[in-house]
Amino acid sequence: MQKQLFVVTSLMTSFLFFSGCGPKAFTKGEYDDPTRVALLDDRYNEADMQQMADSVVNAIASCSAVKRHRKSPVVIVERVKNRTEEHIDMRSLTDKIRTSLIKSGKVRFVNKEQRKVLEQEYKYSESGAVSKKTRKKRGKQIGADYILSGALASNIQQVGNNKLIYYKLTVNLTDLESSVIDCVEEKEIRKKYRKRSVGL
Repeated sequence: MQKQLFVVTSLMTSFLFFSGCGPKAFTKGEYDDPTRVALLDDRYNEADMQQMADSVVNAIASCSAVKRHRKSPVVIVERVKNRTEEHIDMRSLTDKIRTSLIKSGKVRFVNKEQRKVLEQEYKYSESGAVSKKTRKKRGKQIGADYILSGALASNIQQVGNNKLIYYKLTVNLTDLESSVIDCVEEKEIRKKYRKRSVGL
């Protein structure tokens, strides 16, 4: 009986010990300013994304080729390519650039990602289930003037306790008819880190 009690007590003690050493959940939080720069680690963060998106939007909006259009040129956006060694949400970066450009009123975008859905809707309208007055016909989509594409690259240098991280975003606005790059923008960011000694 004493042996069984000892085993149970030992198991409970071990459980409590390992539970205390396990990862602790974040239970208290508060809202923070999303524009405030907080370098909590040496990874690509939302402040980097914001700076890059702002730079691209300003460059494209002020591009002479864009200004020459009577109406806001229509653009197809390609997802920005990730040429870094980090796992970065490139969809968020691409969406941020597109959203800011749309809000600027300088360009308009064709929704390339929804082409399959649009095709399905055309077929459904042609099936006879949609009234003739409200059905949408093929052949009325607006052709794009430009393709917006880009890539994010990085370079890391580390010597001793010092670490330099360099990011470069390159974005091109290519004329769809001539294939000429009419607008280009490069945004560079460099961050410096120093490894802290244990206990400091």
